[in-house]
Amino acid sequence: MLPKFLLADNSQVLPDRIFVIHNEQPRFIVGCHVEAFSQDQEIHWIDDEPASEELKKELLEQAEEFLDLELEYEEELYKLENDLGEDDENDNSK
Repeated sequence: MLPKFLLADNSQVLPDRIFVIHNEQPRFIVGCHVEAFSQDQEIHWIDDEPASEELKKELLEQAEEFLDLELEYEEELYKLENDLGEDDENDNSK
């Protein structure tokens, strides 16, 4: 089973953009600026676009929340890796 959302990028061609892919019906891809979900946002519907504006708004809110949580987790992971790397350097210098 695939996750509900996935992240993708093409940093060699579009370094300032990130893509959130929604894998459940209705499937879609949201392309946005890496620093701001609403900036330069493009929505590509894989399935038929829902007629309900409320549903589209809810799906985009879920996509934004997913992106925010993933980026936050990634930052924490980098901090942890850097802290562990510094500890290793300190241990080696003793």
